[in-house]
Amino acid sequence: MPATAKARAVTRDALFDGHLYCCQHRPGYRFSVDALLVAHFSRPHSGARVLDLGSGSGIIGLIICYRWGRELAGLSCLELQPQLAELARTNVRDNGFSDLMTVTHGDLRRILDHFPAESFDQVVCNPPFYPLTNGRPSQNQEAFVARHQVHGGLTEIVAAAAAVCRHRGRVVMVYPAKELAGLLAILMAEHLTPKRLQLVYTSPGSTRVARLVLVEAVKNGGEGLSVLQPFYINERPSGPLTAEMQRIYETEQV
Repeated sequence: MPATAKARAVTRDALFDGHLYCCQHRPGYRFSVDALLVAHFSRPHSGARVLDLGSGSGIIGLIICYRWGRELAGLSCLELQPQLAELARTNVRDNGFSDLMTVTHGDLRRILDHFPAESFDQVVCNPPFYPLTNGRPSQNQEAFVARHQVHGGLTEIVAAAAAVCRHRGRVVMVYPAKELAGLLAILMAEHLTPKRLQLVYTSPGSTRVARLVLVEAVKNGGEGLSVLQPFYINERPSGPLTAEMQRIYETEQV
């Protein structure tokens, strides 16, 4: 197969027992459990306008539309890589969300070129985790750009979210737990007050450290932070999913 054809090969992956589909490039960036966790962490308010910042193939927005689409005023996606933005548009169309969900190709460092200031009630983001010097290298450029902070670090990502989040609106993020201190500092510097926080572990065990952290911050939110019970993905190492994780895969729509 020619390299150009191989690069465009896609898989059509089902969620919620086939009620939702997400096409993904076979040799490219593919979503993981991080996206499912952050999509479910903070239910949007009725009538909310939501932005999926750095949307990739659109998976977070697709899940939110599947779960709560009837309650939303609209959901927008912003994606830097043109081939992923086009794939996200395909997923929007194929899942019947064209009247609710839109995809914009653009750079979050110039977010106000694409969206008005303070125009969203909620911004959801699964940002690249790795600085350019860290993380596992990838031979696939699409995956490398999606996972590494090639076009802006965490400071730029949070600043973009803050710019388009309305007063008292929410910014919801997932990030490596070991980087929590830096994430909280950057959120606070942008007047995004952390209000809910949950650590995510692979499985229970006193010697195991948290893998991820889920954070909900409120713009100009004042004081007060709720630290939720830990979230466990598996009941034990290499064991079955916990009941909480299984609920994320349930088909029921709200």
